Formats: sequence, C-alpha cells, structure tokens
Amino acid sequence: MVENIKHMEKVTEGMSDSLSISVPSKPEYVSVVRLAASSIASRIGFDVEQIEDIKVAVAEACTNAIQHGLCNNCENYNITFYIDKDKLTIHIVDKGNGFSYKKLRNPDVTTLKEGGLGIFIIKSLMDEVEVMSDLGKGTSVKMIKYLGDGC
Repeated sequence: MVENIKHMEKVTEGMSDSLSISVPSKPEYVSVVRLAASSIASRIGFDVEQIEDIKVAVAEACTNAIQHGLCNNCENYNITFYIDKDKLTIHIVDKGNGFSYKKLRNPDVTTLKEGGLGIFIIKSLMDEVEVMSDLGKGTSVKMIKYLGDGC
C-alpha cells in the first residue's frame, strides 16, 4: 500500500493545478486576493521577498481591474492562479472598457504623479508580463514569476 502512495505522489508532482476566483470589483477584496497569492506562492516554495513582489504585483493588477475594468453589467473580475512546480502564473481578466495599450508609456520618473504606474510596477516585479486589452471588451493581465532566479 505504501508503494502506491509514493507512486501517486510522483505522478502529481509534475502536474499543474489551477485555482480560479471571481472577485467583486471593490477595493476591500484586494487583500483577499493578496492573501491567496501569498499562500499559493509559499506552497510552491517562493522566498519572502519573492512573495512580497507577487503580492504587490497582484494588488496593482487588481486595482487596475477595479478602477478601469468597470462596465455597466460587470460586478466582478476573474483571477486564475496556475500553479506549477517551477513557476506561478497569475491571470487577471476584467470585462471593462479596455484601453489602447499602444498609448501606454513608461512613466517619467522625474515628474511622478499618482496613477499610471501599475503596469510599470508589475513589469518590474514579475519575470514575464503580458497585457492584452480590447476596447469595449476588457483587459487581461498575465504575470509569471519563476521559482529561483527567474528565466
């Protein structure tokens, strides 16, 4: 019987899991998503500094989804965590109005102002970031953090 259990552990080690959450578009739920991200990242084996980076990036993406992802019938945005043995992928999708990604510029650090830093912060903290936005259909932010030194 013990041999079967060990075999099952080996099979599941290479498999990836996913966890999806539909989150109300309200700021008070960002902390819930941060806690989920922190717990998942800890389970995979990320260190404290990497977990903090992931939490900040997730909070920025959630804040963007709340502020810019609202539409008349959109009460929630969706987050999926893809859990692999060597990386964590976080995909946040809203069904808001979207934006023109081509018009998004890197911020001028000499004249910082509130707002407009979210994507820049996310890109600086995560190993890979993909932003897709369709005007009138919503925005998708996919972030990847690799276990260890990154890719």
